[in-house]
Amino acid sequence: MLGLLMEKEVQAVDAVLSNIKRPFVAIMGGSKVSSKIGIIENLLGKVDKLILCGGMTYTFAKAHNGEIGNSIVELDKLDVALGVEELAKKNGVELVLGSDCTATNGLDFDTMTVKPGSEIITCPANNVPAGFEGVDAGPASQEDFRKAIAGAKTILWNGPAGVFECDDFTAGSRAIGEAIAKATAEGAFSLIGGGDSVACVNKFGLADKVSYISTGGGALLEAIEGKVLPGVAAIKGE
Repeated sequence: MLGLLMEKEVQAVDAVLSNIKRPFVAIMGGSKVSSKIGIIENLLGKVDKLILCGGMTYTFAKAHNGEIGNSIVELDKLDVALGVEELAKKNGVELVLGSDCTATNGLDFDTMTVKPGSEIITCPANNVPAGFEGVDAGPASQEDFRKAIAGAKTILWNGPAGVFECDDFTAGSRAIGEAIAKATAEGAFSLIGGGDSVACVNKFGLADKVSYISTGGGALLEAIEGKVLPGVAAIKGE
């Protein structure tokens, strides 16, 4: 027996990988390119637009010799970032990267608060001052994300646009969530997957305004990456 929850998971994945209604927009966030590269490469063969946000923004900025201050970066993945850009271009996919960011010089990751006396600024994502780290998508980026999501018929969201756990840095993820909710109300199928994205949707009160929230965790991500899941394959008789 597949079970009703499992059945819903499989149907949701099929909706974003097989029975695609276009335009198809995927939003990939989170801190590292390395943990999402397989998914990104698979999606670049399927989506019309791909929004890349969160911490991986600064790896892409650094790949073009940008100044990123103390922002999170994977220096050994700069060539991977450039490869993603090249693959997007080759496949005719519109790649949307954050142009600006919200940055601070005093985020306490233990308490998820900004230390008293610290500064919060908006700056270009490729020109973050020394001593500051990018922690959220800036206003211009938020508007770009909204425009990219508007009119979509299939939407996949995995990974936040910033350190949404801190109330000062929720704006980027909230803008994405609200744009997805609006598109869903206009007829899009929206799949939210990954713990942080689910937490965002719940934090912003949008859980009942999206089509499906996955509880599949890593298995969902493997399916989106294009891997065969043995249990699902067995049930489908593949």
